Amino acid sequence: MKITEHIEKAKGRSLFSFEILPPLKGQNIQSIYDGIDPLMEFKPPFIDVTYHREEHVFNEKENGLLEKRIVRKRPGTVGICAAIQSKYGVDAVPHILCGGFSKEDTENFLIDLDFLGIQNVVALRGDAIKSETYFTPEPKGNKFAKDLVEQIMEMNKGNYQDEVIEKGHNTNFCVGVAGYPEKHMEAPSLDKDICRLKEKIEAGAEYVVTQMFFDNSKYFEFVDKCRESGITVPIIPGLKPLATKRQLSIIPHRFHVDMPEDLISEVEKCKDNKEVRQVGIEWGIQQSKELVKAGVPVLHYYSMGKSTNIQKIAKAVF
Repeated sequence: MKITEHIEKAKGRSLFSFEILPPLKGQNIQSIYDGIDPLMEFKPPFIDVTYHREEHVFNEKENGLLEKRIVRKRPGTVGICAAIQSKYGVDAVPHILCGGFSKEDTENFLIDLDFLGIQNVVALRGDAIKSETYFTPEPKGNKFAKDLVEQIMEMNKGNYQDEVIEKGHNTNFCVGVAGYPEKHMEAPSLDKDICRLKEKIEAGAEYVVTQMFFDNSKYFEFVDKCRESGITVPIIPGLKPLATKRQLSIIPHRFHVDMPEDLISEVEKCKDNKEVRQVGIEWGIQQSKELVKAGVPVLHYYSMGKSTNIQKIAKAVF
């Protein structure tokens, strides 16, 4: 079922969903199941699975020269999605990136998903690799998430990259895209960022999932601005409970989001990360309850493979 259909079927009730990471290469899928199992009691209609592009690493050889290697540390997104749908009977939503894919690669990825009965994807540009200052698209690849959405919509019409295929099978993908309540780090302003988001919606995206935020007013203001700009699709809030003191500096640096002063103050009082984790749970419960009261379509949690804190939040909210 499409994500938009799940939301319509809920008839105004806020749904529960979460996002997981593929395990590091060399680990088995049991680690994924161990993270999912405690959250199934909250009946998630869908689970997102992230995609991680390649990285460039340099290994020193015996002669002292550096050898450049391309590695993908967290492969398996498609296989995990198929396993989730088979084992749990819920929709799996793979992320798909511009970075690391030519348009033909993207097409083949989508064909695999279609064959597996996966109807939902989240279309993202993706970040620059560590060796790049700015994002660089693949040769013959999509430059922006909007372009990726357009390609998926063309496949939904039966139009493929191979011109020999005059009329191909119509896929039936529902596409989600990312939104940034505190703006994307590369955007010159929030208003301009919302203009870019509107372009993705006009290209065919049917819902938005936001970057994490810790101040609900940021989300509410973002939604208001989106509605004023003419964006009418569901806007799903993304939430991540704090778990360590170090995240006070890591999250703002990596994700360019602000922390409320009240949250910072509570975390700084903590003696250890066990206490921080409890503060994160209590803050997450408070955030979640306010969002449910406001009638958000879904509460979407970034689990990062850890589910115990999200389980405690969900028990208090759902």
